[in-house]
This record gives sequence, C-alpha cells and structure tokens, in this order.
Amino acid sequence: MQTAATPSAIGQLQDITSLALAQARRHGASAAEADASVSQGLSVSVRLGEVDTVEYQRDRGLGVTVYFGKRKGSASTADLGTAAVRETVEKACAIARYTAEDPHAGLIEPEAMAREIPDLDLDHAWDLPPERAIELARECEAAGLAVDARLANSEGASVSSQRHSGVYGNSIGFLAGFSSSSHSVSCSLIAQAGDDMQRDYWYSVARDPQDLQAVAAVGRIAGERALARLGARRLTTRKAPVAFAADLARGLFGHFVGAISGPSQYRKSSFLLNAAGEQVFPAFLQMQERPHILKGLASSPFDQEGAATRDRDLVSDGVVGGYVLSSYSARRLGLKTTGNAGGLHNLLVSARDGGLEWPAFLRRLGTGVLVTELMGQGVNGVTGDYSRGASGFWVENGAIAYPVHEITIAGNLKAMYRDIAALGADVDTRGGIRVGSVLLSEMTVAGE
Repeated sequence: MQTAATPSAIGQLQDITSLALAQARRHGASAAEADASVSQGLSVSVRLGEVDTVEYQRDRGLGVTVYFGKRKGSASTADLGTAAVRETVEKACAIARYTAEDPHAGLIEPEAMAREIPDLDLDHAWDLPPERAIELARECEAAGLAVDARLANSEGASVSSQRHSGVYGNSIGFLAGFSSSSHSVSCSLIAQAGDDMQRDYWYSVARDPQDLQAVAAVGRIAGERALARLGARRLTTRKAPVAFAADLARGLFGHFVGAISGPSQYRKSSFLLNAAGEQVFPAFLQMQERPHILKGLASSPFDQEGAATRDRDLVSDGVVGGYVLSSYSARRLGLKTTGNAGGLHNLLVSARDGGLEWPAFLRRLGTGVLVTELMGQGVNGVTGDYSRGASGFWVENGAIAYPVHEITIAGNLKAMYRDIAALGADVDTRGGIRVGSVLLSEMTVAGE
C-alpha cells in the first residue's frame, strides 16, 4: 500500500512495524497490530523580555497488540531497536496468554480498512532556530505590553514548533503512515489599574507556519483582551441569556461528542444514552465530520485502527445521526466502526442558514452574559449537569456594557442544547471542533 508521505522517517517506521508484526506471527498470534512513531519539537518562552525556557523534545515509541483468539495482550517501548522490538512483542504475547477472553476484541473488519491514503498537506517544516524563536516570542510580548501603560506585567509569550511521524500496521494487510506538524504562538498579559488586576491571553496555531497569525497581532490581542477586563463587577443571581465565545463554544460540543462516543454508550454512562435518531438540538443546527480538510488540525486519512475516515453528517436538522465508534465499541453495540478510533476528525458545527455576524449576534443576545473564560470541571457526563465558574461581559440592549467576573453559570446540557438560540459567524478554526459563538436562551447565573 502506498503511503501519503514517504520521507525516510516513514520508511524506517514501516520497517519497525513490519518487524513487530512478523514477530507476532512467529509467536503464534492469530492477529496483531502495531504503531511506531517519532516526534521532535522546540518550545521557547520569554517573560518580560527575558528567556524563561528553551526546550527540545524528541520522543519515539512502539506499541504492539497481539491476539490469541479472543485473548489480547499489549506492550510498548521507547526503544525502536531490533532487540527491543522483539522483546516487546514477546511481552505482549506473554500477557495475552493470561488475559480473559473478550468476545469483542480484535482488529477492524477488512471492509473498513482504508485502501487509499490521501495526502492532506499536514506536514510543514519550520526552519526555526532557538534564537529566532526567542526573537519572535519577545516581539509578541513586547507588542502586547506596548498597547497600554496599564499592561505592566506578563505571564509570558511562547513559540512552539512540533513535527510527528507515525505508522500503523496490522496483520490483515494494512501498513501506512504520514507525517504532520503543529506550530503555535501564544501570549498571556496582566493589566492593572489600582488594586484591580486582570489577565487574559491569545494564541495562534496552525499546521503551516505561514498560516500563523503575526506574532505582534497575537500580543496586541492578548493585551486588548486583558485591558477590557479591568473594572470587572459581580452580578446578582438571576436567570439570563448566556453566550459562549467561539473558543469556549468548542467545549460545549466536546461534551456532546463524549456523550455519543462508544464507551459512554456501551457503559451506559451518558446523558444522551441511545440518542441516535433523537432531536437533541434545534432544527437549524447541523454538524458534519470532515476528516480530509487540507491542513486541518484534526485531519487524518485513517483512524488509529487503520479504518478509512469519511465525510459524515453527525447531526442533521438537530437530529443525532449516530455515534462515534471504534471497532471495539461498535462490536459492543452491535454496530460498525465509524472510523473514529482516537476521536473525531474536524467537526464542523453550523446553522442551516449561516451564523450571525458579531453585531447581529449581540443584538440577538439582547441583555445577558457573554462568557469569555470558564473555570473548573463541573460537568457530569452521566447526568448532563453543568456548573462552571465564569467571567466575561454583561451585555445590555445588544451592546457590551461592562466586564463581569466571579460568577457561576449552571444548567443541564440536554436543556442547554435545546435552548441554543443562535450561532455566530465568527468560527474558530484553532481546534478539532470548528464553531462560532453560541447563544443559549437562558441559564442560571449565580453571583452575589
């Protein structure tokens, strides 16, 4: 099978994976799978112009899983040498002989296997010596601090460049891999006026360094966001419309993905148990999985089991179309894999008629809370109960009135999903879930 990317790293990893599979056969395994990877990166951070950290990362690893009928054993190593590969396979086989049989264990069905491996343009090197990375981080932080004299302190700016190559293979004939990169710039600044201190941040991330936001712009936005929070007030407890800024709205739909994932379904630990075919969202809301977006941060030609990834409508007109399944969870539920071992690949959340531009979105909000930061982990995946600390802005008559902090927003995710009133056109593409700001018609806002 041809691979999408065939640099020397991929070729070497294919040899290692093939060796592991051959060893498993020699030990009598009825089936086997292996994945080998190498990654390397550079991360630097500065604070108030001084270098804080310079880190090089270089990791490698091999994971092997063998099957003796329905008995399964797994082992891993960070040593990719021939002797270590053989020893790792031996350990996996020894473990398998002592495990209980699992009727659902096994490789993917051959018909689900990816036959073509498209090149998704995921690998873009960045010629970034540490001296240049430090310059960029300093430029980013300096641009933020220069926005206003009240920006007198910083939590720092950072620049990171990472590259990864991975190969997966199994005993039914799959052997493929690809390389990918991820580059980022971030800045966190502190604004102060008297005794009032507020922090905020901004960041940019991309596969291709040419697609990163300019470092000075990242710093300026971080500074402007911190300044905007000065003078924050508390609110009295009330019920009010609540809007989630686009970068936070991603989390709302992340809880949905978790609830319809295979393990949550077969363990019966989901607030959306047996939700396929149910109207969970308003009729205007759509969700599509698009695994093959060029340069997409969650794009992949195949999942962690070698299953083909395909375009899919996960929610149509508010109705859940199915679950997010690996081959194992699919067998537990009597279904077929959806090519999601390892998670979703680029979930696009949209309104049927498009989202609202920002001024129209605020007018639709009317009077309520715009949340720009969330704190805590108060989300129960079994019941859907949702309660998190928050800060942001109070909006009156469609205009931002003043910043707010030390509030708690609470509700239940099932009701919150039904109460989505609008989506913004300000889609945030800096992650695996792409969505604009989200307006909920009502939540409990707890304060003073």
